[in-house]
Amino acid sequence: MLRGVEIQEPRSVIGRSSQESIQSGVVHGMGSLVDGVVARIERELGAEATVLATGTLAELMRRFCDRIDHVEPWLTLRGLRLIFEKNRA
Repeated sequence: MLRGVEIQEPRSVIGRSSQESIQSGVVHGMGSLVDGVVARIERELGAEATVLATGTLAELMRRFCDRIDHVEPWLTLRGLRLIFEKNRA
């Protein structure tokens, strides 16, 4: 019975309402998930990885992920533009 919640920076880790709790869970949970997956990938590779965050929430998530090195929210659209320009001729 919970309604949709806008994903945005929560005021604190502990939410004071259902909306704040969902926001905190999504943002802090995803940040921890990214950090954990990157650590496992690096262990498997035996080397450090460069982490690039993409998408409209990339800048927000940068503040909650210790492992993000670069943010490029429009990576897919830039790539499509390059492909279009290359094939236009």
